[in-house]
Amino acid sequence: SGGQTGADRAALDWAIERGIPHGGFCPAGRMAEDGPIPPRYNLTETKTPEYAVRTKLNVEQSDATLIVSPQSPTGGTLLTIEYARAIGKPVLLITRREEAEAPALLHEFLGRHEIRVLNVAGPRASSTPEVAGMVADLLDSGTG
Repeated sequence: SGGQTGADRAALDWAIERGIPHGGFCPAGRMAEDGPIPPRYNLTETKTPEYAVRTKLNVEQSDATLIVSPQSPTGGTLLTIEYARAIGKPVLLITRREEAEAPALLHEFLGRHEIRVLNVAGPRASSTPEVAGMVADLLDSGTG
Protein backbone atom coordinates (compact mmCIF):
# COMPACT_ATOMS: atom_id res chain seq x y z
CA SER A 1 0.00 0.00 0.00
CA GLY A 2 1.00 3.59 -0.48
CA GLY A 3 0.93 4.73 3.14
CA GLN A 4 -1.82 7.34 2.84
CA THR A 5 -4.24 7.68 5.75
CA GLY A 6 -7.42 5.62 5.54
CA ALA A 7 -7.47 2.36 3.58
CA ASP A 8 -3.72 2.21 2.94
CA ARG A 9 -2.64 2.56 6.55
CA ALA A 10 -5.41 0.31 7.81
CA ALA A 11 -4.04 -2.50 5.63
CA LEU A 12 -0.45 -1.80 6.66
CA ASP A 13 -1.41 -1.70 10.36
CA TRP A 14 -3.35 -4.95 9.96
CA ALA A 15 -0.28 -6.67 8.47
CA ILE A 16 2.12 -5.27 11.08
CA GLU A 17 -0.12 -6.36 13.96
CA ARG A 18 -0.13 -9.92 12.59
CA GLY A 19 3.56 -10.13 11.69
CA ILE A 20 2.79 -10.30 7.97
CA PRO A 21 5.46 -8.78 5.72
CA HIS A 22 4.29 -5.48 4.27
CA GLY A 23 5.60 -2.82 1.95
CA GLY A 24 4.83 -0.61 -0.97
CA PHE A 25 5.78 2.67 -2.55
CA CYS A 26 5.10 6.13 -1.16
CA PRO A 27 5.77 9.61 -2.53
CA ALA A 28 9.19 11.25 -2.13
CA GLY A 29 9.48 12.72 1.34
CA ARG A 30 7.08 10.01 2.63
CA MET A 31 4.29 12.59 2.41
CA ALA A 32 0.66 11.88 3.22
CA GLU A 33 -2.27 14.10 4.10
CA ASP A 34 -1.28 14.10 7.78
CA GLY A 35 2.42 14.80 7.20
CA PRO A 36 5.36 12.41 6.86
CA ILE A 37 4.46 8.71 6.85
CA PRO A 38 5.86 7.15 10.04
CA PRO A 39 9.00 5.03 9.66
CA ARG A 40 7.25 1.93 11.09
CA TYR A 41 5.77 1.43 7.62
CA ASN A 42 8.25 -0.40 5.38
CA LEU A 43 7.72 1.75 2.30
CA THR A 44 10.04 2.73 -0.54
CA GLU A 45 10.02 6.36 -1.58
CA THR A 46 9.54 7.18 -5.24
CA LYS A 47 11.68 9.86 -6.87
CA THR A 48 8.73 12.26 -7.10
CA PRO A 49 6.14 13.61 -4.66
CA GLU A 50 3.34 12.82 -7.14
CA TYR A 51 0.83 10.38 -5.68
CA ALA A 52 -0.01 8.87 -9.10
CA VAL A 53 3.54 7.53 -9.46
CA ARG A 54 3.38 5.53 -6.25
CA THR A 55 -0.14 4.39 -7.12
CA LYS A 56 1.04 2.91 -10.41
CA LEU A 57 4.11 1.29 -8.84
CA ASN A 58 1.99 -0.36 -6.15
CA VAL A 59 -0.34 -1.79 -8.81
CA GLU A 60 2.56 -2.93 -11.01
CA GLN A 61 4.55 -4.53 -8.20
CA SER A 62 1.64 -6.50 -6.74
CA ASP A 63 -0.18 -9.55 -8.02
CA ALA A 64 -3.63 -8.02 -7.48
CA THR A 65 -5.37 -5.03 -5.91
CA LEU A 66 -8.14 -4.87 -3.32
CA ILE A 67 -10.03 -1.58 -3.26
CA VAL A 68 -12.21 -0.80 -0.25
CA SER A 69 -14.31 2.31 -0.74
CA PRO A 70 -17.65 2.94 0.98
CA GLN A 71 -18.81 5.07 -1.96
CA SER A 72 -18.13 4.87 -5.67
CA PRO A 73 -14.40 5.42 -6.18
CA THR A 74 -13.07 8.81 -7.26
CA GLY A 75 -9.66 10.47 -7.55
CA GLY A 76 -6.68 8.30 -6.72
CA THR A 77 -8.87 5.33 -5.83
CA LEU A 78 -10.44 5.42 -9.28
CA LEU A 79 -6.99 5.82 -10.86
CA THR A 80 -5.87 2.66 -9.05
CA ILE A 81 -8.76 0.65 -10.49
CA GLU A 82 -8.32 2.05 -14.00
CA TYR A 83 -4.58 1.39 -14.02
CA ALA A 84 -4.94 -2.17 -12.68
CA ARG A 85 -7.47 -2.96 -15.39
CA ALA A 86 -5.34 -1.28 -18.08
CA ILE A 87 -2.34 -3.50 -17.32
CA GLY A 88 -4.42 -6.62 -16.78
CA LYS A 89 -4.01 -7.02 -13.03
CA PRO A 90 -6.88 -8.53 -11.03
CA VAL A 91 -8.81 -5.98 -8.99
CA LEU A 92 -11.62 -6.44 -6.46
CA LEU A 93 -13.77 -3.45 -5.51
CA ILE A 94 -15.69 -3.56 -2.25
CA THR A 95 -18.19 -0.76 -1.55
CA ARG A 96 -21.05 -0.56 0.95
CA ARG A 97 -23.23 -2.42 -1.60
CA GLU A 98 -20.95 -5.48 -1.35
CA GLU A 99 -20.21 -5.19 2.36
CA ALA A 100 -22.41 -8.10 3.48
CA GLU A 101 -20.81 -10.53 1.04
CA ALA A 102 -17.36 -8.89 1.12
CA PRO A 103 -15.60 -11.61 3.18
CA ALA A 104 -16.77 -14.33 0.79
CA LEU A 105 -15.86 -12.19 -2.24
CA LEU A 106 -12.37 -11.57 -0.88
CA HIS A 107 -11.84 -15.22 0.04
CA GLU A 108 -12.91 -16.29 -3.46
CA PHE A 109 -10.74 -13.57 -5.08
CA LEU A 110 -7.67 -14.68 -3.13
CA GLY A 111 -8.33 -18.31 -4.03
CA ARG A 112 -8.92 -17.66 -7.74
CA HIS A 113 -5.68 -15.74 -8.27
CA GLU A 114 -2.21 -16.78 -7.19
CA ILE A 115 -1.64 -13.76 -4.99
CA ARG A 116 1.55 -13.45 -3.03
CA VAL A 117 1.54 -9.64 -2.91
CA LEU A 118 -1.80 -7.86 -2.47
CA ASN A 119 -2.07 -4.11 -2.97
CA VAL A 120 -4.77 -2.64 -0.73
CA ALA A 121 -6.06 0.83 -1.53
CA GLY A 122 -9.00 3.15 -1.08
CA PRO A 123 -9.90 6.66 0.01
CA ARG A 124 -8.14 8.84 2.55
CA ALA A 125 -9.29 9.13 6.14
CA SER A 126 -10.18 12.82 5.75
CA SER A 127 -12.81 12.10 3.10
CA THR A 128 -13.96 8.71 4.38
CA PRO A 129 -13.15 8.16 8.07
CA GLU A 130 -15.01 4.82 8.19
CA VAL A 131 -12.80 3.16 5.55
CA ALA A 132 -10.09 2.07 8.01
CA GLY A 133 -12.59 0.03 10.01
CA MET A 134 -14.00 -1.48 6.82
CA VAL A 135 -10.53 -2.57 5.69
CA ALA A 136 -9.60 -4.12 9.05
CA ASP A 137 -12.93 -5.94 9.36
CA LEU A 138 -12.72 -7.25 5.82
CA LEU A 139 -9.14 -8.49 6.19
CA ASP A 140 -10.03 -10.15 9.49
CA SER A 141 -13.02 -11.98 8.05
CA GLY A 142 -12.03 -12.57 4.43
CA THR A 143 -8.50 -13.93 4.68
CA GLY A 144 -9.13 -16.95 6.86
